Amino acid sequence: MRHVTVSEAATPVRSAPDMQGAHPAAADYLAIDNIWKSFGDFLALKGVSLSIKDGEFVCFLGPSGCGKTTLLRAIAGLDLQTLGTIQQAGRDISTLPPSKRDYGIVFQSYALFPNLTIEKNIAFGLENANRPKAEIKARVAELLELVGLSSQAKKYPAQLSGGQQQRIALARAMAVSPGLLLLDEPLSALDAKVRVHLRHEIKELQRKLGVTTIMVTHDQEEALSMADRIVVMNHGVIEQIGTPTEVYRHPKTLFVADFIGETNQFPAKVTDTGRVALGGTDLVCAPHDIAPGSEVTAVIRPVDVIPHSLDGTEQIGTPENLIDVTVDQMEFLGSFWRCRLASPRFGENILVADFSLNAVRRLGIETGGQMRAELPQGRMLVFAKAG
Repeated sequence: MRHVTVSEAATPVRSAPDMQGAHPAAADYLAIDNIWKSFGDFLALKGVSLSIKDGEFVCFLGPSGCGKTTLLRAIAGLDLQTLGTIQQAGRDISTLPPSKRDYGIVFQSYALFPNLTIEKNIAFGLENANRPKAEIKARVAELLELVGLSSQAKKYPAQLSGGQQQRIALARAMAVSPGLLLLDEPLSALDAKVRVHLRHEIKELQRKLGVTTIMVTHDQEEALSMADRIVVMNHGVIEQIGTPTEVYRHPKTLFVADFIGETNQFPAKVTDTGRVALGGTDLVCAPHDIAPGSEVTAVIRPVDVIPHSLDGTEQIGTPENLIDVTVDQMEFLGSFWRCRLASPRFGENILVADFSLNAVRRLGIETGGQMRAELPQGRMLVFAKAG
C-alpha cells in the first residue's frame, strides 16, 4: 500500500463542525481524526474528521464513489485507512482487526446462512462467544420478539420475504449487544413500500436499544427520515455535517443543495446592493458574503416557490420577489403539481415550482394561465460559481 502524506493531496483537510442537533449531553463515542485512504494513486478519503455521540444515528450520504462505504469499512477494520486514527469509547481501534472491534454490521445482501434456521442465524455470534445455552435461547427469543418474527424461528432464510430477512440480519447483528451498529445500504435491495416501512422499524429499534448507529446510503429521503445527523460526502471529503433540517434548509455548498432535494439553479451576478441579477430582474436573496460583481449560482427549491393570484390580494412576504409568470407546463405527481413557469424577468430561464393540490384548485392554476410566483428572500440561496 502506498502511504500518502497530507502534502500530496490536492484537497485540504476539513475538520468536523461544532456538534449540533441530537444528543447534546451525550459524550463522543466515536472519534474519527484525519482519515486518509488511498488505492494506488487514487485518494478515496482525504482528511476526514468527525465525532459521533453515544446513542446517535448518523447517515453517511453521497453519490457512488464519494467515499462513504470506504469510511464505513475503515471504521469496521475491513479496509484499514492509510493515515489517521479512529477511537471508539476512548479506545484506539485504528489498527485492530474486525474481530477485536465492538460492532455489529448488516450488509446490503444480508449474508444470512441459508443452511441455518432463523433462530440459529441469530444465535451464531452468541455460540461463537461460548455463551451459556440458556442465555442464548433467551436472547434469541427476545430479539425475535423485538423484530416481530417470533413465529418464524424454525424457518430458513429462503422461506422469508426480503423485508423479513433484513429484520433477521438486524437481530443477528444486535445479538451480542455491540456498542456500534453499522448498516451498509441495508434497504437498497427492497422495493419502495417495504423500504419505507422498514426504515421506520429500524429507527424505532435503534431508539429502543440506544445503540450508536452509522448507516451508509445514497438515498436522500432515507437519510432525511432516519438520521439524527447527516454526513454529506463528495469526492472523499465531507461537504457538510448537520441535522436533516440543517442540510436541507441551510446547505453550505452548491453540491449539498443540489444533492439533497430538488433545486432550481440560475446563473446570476451579485449586485452592488447584495442582490442577485437574474435574467432581466434583481432579486432579494438570503444573506451571503460574496463580493459585488461576482458570478454566482442562485438556487431556490421548487417547494419554496409560493403561488399567488394576479389580483394581489394575498399576503406577500417578499414583494420585490413577486413575479408575474405564465404556466408553461404542469405535471401531476400525485400529492402535488410540478409546474414550469416562464417570465420575461427570468430571461430564458424556466422556474420549476411544486404546488399543492389545494393551491392549484384554489387559485385555478392551469397550463397557459397567468399567475404570480413569489421567491421568498430567505429561500433564495446564493453560491459562488463553480470553478
